[in-house]
Amino acid sequence: MKNLIYKAIAVLALSATCTACSNDDETISGTGNLAIEFDNSFKGDDLILDTQANTTGTNEVLKISSIKYIISNIVLTKEDGTTFTNPKSESYFIVNEADIATHVLNLKDLPAANYTKVTFGVGVDKEQWEAGATGQGDFLATAQAAGMMWSWSAGYKFVAFEGTFISATVTTPVGFKVHTGQTGTDYNYTTVALDLQTKALVRSTITPQIHIITDLAKILNSTNVIKLSDNNPNGTGANIMGGANLPLVTANVATMFSVDHVHND
Repeated sequence: MKNLIYKAIAVLALSATCTACSNDDETISGTGNLAIEFDNSFKGDDLILDTQANTTGTNEVLKISSIKYIISNIVLTKEDGTTFTNPKSESYFIVNEADIATHVLNLKDLPAANYTKVTFGVGVDKEQWEAGATGQGDFLATAQAAGMMWSWSAGYKFVAFEGTFISATVTTPVGFKVHTGQTGTDYNYTTVALDLQTKALVRSTITPQIHIITDLAKILNSTNVIKLSDNNPNGTGANIMGGANLPLVTANVATMFSVDHVHND
């Protein structure tokens, strides 16, 4: 009887070993699709526009009315270290909290592979902007319709973060606007690279989704600490759209993204 049990265990072990070998030896070929979801939050809480009181690290209380940002130039790294760069003609997206259809970016016709890292830009890279208005393709009209341009000569808004706030020194709610983009010689485009703890398995039969959390609290409180109250000189609102604060905000923006999980369904 014991011999039969031992033989059964051996067969199961061999079967498991062969299955593992089969998975390791899988031939990966063809193309597939990939989705990247951007989920806006504030210090771990899901963002709800106009209804939440969001307290910053400096105890300023924000009611956020709008958040939009441009995601561009997506590059995916495979487990062997090689990369796939999304075509430049399909590389510019606007994530708008008020428009749920913009929360998921759908990339098509990627080489089938196991991907371990995603890299992207926040804003429109200078090379693309220098291609001129005619070189922007359909994205120029998209950005204009979304209010993500100051003007063609002034360029794109990379991040547009707006609402009202109160603080210890500002007791009646006043507006705030934090807009990043080109100011003078500072272009303020930034790149984000995120490792995937779970590989994204792109196959013709599998479309993974990478779920990225965007913590908007970090726009003001991260590498640099920025108080809206300090940027409200007339008591009528805080507008951070240029000057010394903008590179500081840009450095913060680079830290506000993290991968929550990957679906391989």
